[in-house]
Amino acid sequence: MKLGIVGLPNVGKSTLFNAITNAGAEAANYPFCTIEPNVGIAPVPDERLDRLAEMYNPEKYTPAILEIVDIAGLVKGASEGEGLGNKFLSHIREVDAILHVVRCFQNDDITHVEGNISPKRDIDIINLELILSDIELTERRLDKSKKALKGDKSFQTEIDLFERVLEHLQNGKNARTFKFTDDEKVIMTTLPLLSLKPVIYVANVDENTLISGVEKNEFYKEVVEIANGEHSQVIPVCAEIEAQISVMDKEDRAIFMKEYGLESSGLDKIVTAGYKLLGLISFITAGPKEVRAWTIVNGSKAPQAAGKIHSDFERGFIRAEIVSYDDLMACGSMNAAKEKGLVRSEGKDYVMKDGDVTLFRFNV
Repeated sequence: MKLGIVGLPNVGKSTLFNAITNAGAEAANYPFCTIEPNVGIAPVPDERLDRLAEMYNPEKYTPAILEIVDIAGLVKGASEGEGLGNKFLSHIREVDAILHVVRCFQNDDITHVEGNISPKRDIDIINLELILSDIELTERRLDKSKKALKGDKSFQTEIDLFERVLEHLQNGKNARTFKFTDDEKVIMTTLPLLSLKPVIYVANVDENTLISGVEKNEFYKEVVEIANGEHSQVIPVCAEIEAQISVMDKEDRAIFMKEYGLESSGLDKIVTAGYKLLGLISFITAGPKEVRAWTIVNGSKAPQAAGKIHSDFERGFIRAEIVSYDDLMACGSMNAAKEKGLVRSEGKDYVMKDGDVTLFRFNV
């Protein structure tokens, strides 16, 4: 699953990407520093794995991960190819959800492509370019469906839907705010609209805002108001501070974060929120060889989860032996959990839950 970092040039995208992934992408003070998208891997923070690692002292520790894509800054006119916009828009089309970075700080040493700081304007610029690209795509698809209608009347349903979606987009509204029925959501999977992708807004604030509180930052309030209107989440971060935190060891990080009154890093919040936004959960395998979180889509059944480990596990699935993480920690060991009857034997119809500590039995 991929999260794509988007925003105008010079809002802190590459700095944030570097902090999340430690991938070392160039972060320079001029537009279009990033041409080809940088791709990195971000571990998903999970205290459950830490505690299980203390229990088992495993040879290997493997958290769940998300793929993060740093996409070059879009500018006004991107949908018409301005600033290599068509190429950058195609990169967004390949991700599952968007991290929209918005600059919420003043700094005369860092140029802004529009000349001054205005989160609403910046968000509107990006959203408009996505919408314009979607209008073009919807018009092409609508024309194709109308031609197909002459030989197959079943296309009328999607024609009606696409006409309503097109009107919505032409009114300057992103596809995320369109009210789809469940059947319409299935149809829309065949029309990959950029403005339909789920979004997390990342408000890039300065160090002073972290100290004084984000509620005093008027730029941040603008982002919150916009996000609330489309039921999206906002996470305030200081990309520069996060970049410093990302290269510290555990003890120094804890001291540094305490000085700023941070209970968890902004990056941890972003990755965790992105994981949930994509409808993902983790089940866990634990033992002396490895403690590992495995990523599955929420609602997956036990055989499909087993297939994440190896296709043979799914093909020859017999049962899953499962104990909830909370029960396991309360008992102190797997043997104690078994003695108390808390380890369950689940079959093919069992729907996996987040944090299930699991052992699969199979035969091929």
